[in-house]
Amino acid sequence: MTSVDPVFGAPQGLHLARLWSGLHAMPRILVAWQTQWRDVTEQLPTVGHVLRAPNAAAACASAWSSSPALAEVAFAGAHWLAPCDVQPVKAAGVTFAVSLLERLIEEHANGDANRAAELRQTLAVAMGADLAKIVPGSAAAKAVASQLKAQGLWSQYLEVGIGEDAEIFTKCPPLAAVGHMALVGVHRSTWNNPEPELVLALDCGGAIVGAALGNDVNLRDVEGRSALLLGRAKDNNASTAIGPSIRLFDAGFGDSFAADDLLEADIALDMNGPASALHPAGFAASIVNSMRHISRSPQELARQLFDGHDYPDGVMLFCGTMAVPTADRLKVGKGFTHMVGDVVRVSSPKLGALQNTVALSTDAPPWRYGIVDLMRDLSKAGISV
Repeated sequence: MTSVDPVFGAPQGLHLARLWSGLHAMPRILVAWQTQWRDVTEQLPTVGHVLRAPNAAAACASAWSSSPALAEVAFAGAHWLAPCDVQPVKAAGVTFAVSLLERLIEEHANGDANRAAELRQTLAVAMGADLAKIVPGSAAAKAVASQLKAQGLWSQYLEVGIGEDAEIFTKCPPLAAVGHMALVGVHRSTWNNPEPELVLALDCGGAIVGAALGNDVNLRDVEGRSALLLGRAKDNNASTAIGPSIRLFDAGFGDSFAADDLLEADIALDMNGPASALHPAGFAASIVNSMRHISRSPQELARQLFDGHDYPDGVMLFCGTMAVPTADRLKVGKGFTHMVGDVVRVSSPKLGALQNTVALSTDAPPWRYGIVDLMRDLSKAGISV
């Protein structure tokens, strides 16, 4: 595996990943167990087959046990793909109190980064420290909403941040997400940022079966102009990164990753970028998204995702973030925005590290490989789906 990326390696635990194989000229499904990667495509042709199984972990462990170890030649011309394929990729927004604060800033700043610092201080005082402690949809949450409305600070973000219903939107279509070491794209934006997040893998019945790391690239100036531009701000070429793999809940398979670990996860974001007038030696920043502070639990987000909706091939769900970079990047008082060439690393001890380099969406490789291509290539390889 080291010929693809020595950082990824063969991790501890039970992992599901996808690799573009130069040898096969198509995506391959890999499972890591007992620190060894094996190609299980013959038994599990797509991630949809895993997420349709009665027990995703058992299906992967069984396929791994009956598959040979990978030969080094398998990694010639290979690169990592997002560890999901035919699944829709959804995202929950404003799931942290800090996230709510930033969305209010986006709306009131109307896409103008100059006003962000001033608004951040004003809103933090008005909202108070207790906002992080209230349960969305509760009586206390409704009281806070009423108080903010009375102060002229009402926003649609308040409704999804502390109201009964979560904000859940489509981040990208099936097969559009990029993987570890790929380029991530920003599109026609002067104010944007990475968002380090936990990404849930849910099976066809709505059960959380594992998790991955994600970068929900966001155009803050676009979303700040209008919440109705969310699709334009969120879903662009190469604007969704997931990886390096899905770590499956592995009770009974000799390791220790379970649903309780999700709320204990600290997801670090480390950025390094090219020099600018403000940062002549280059830019570096680090922040942490702590799942301990999420306002809605992963299980509640999963419940709402499947409330009135079905996902027969499973689904991926970004959980939101409290970690939004605000350090001045190009000019004093202008806040953070990406520069082409930024290297973004999202990591967590039990989930590994997802690393990507920032480009313009128009310069990232175009998305050309769809579900029809996948079905064609599986058929040509003689793999029954």
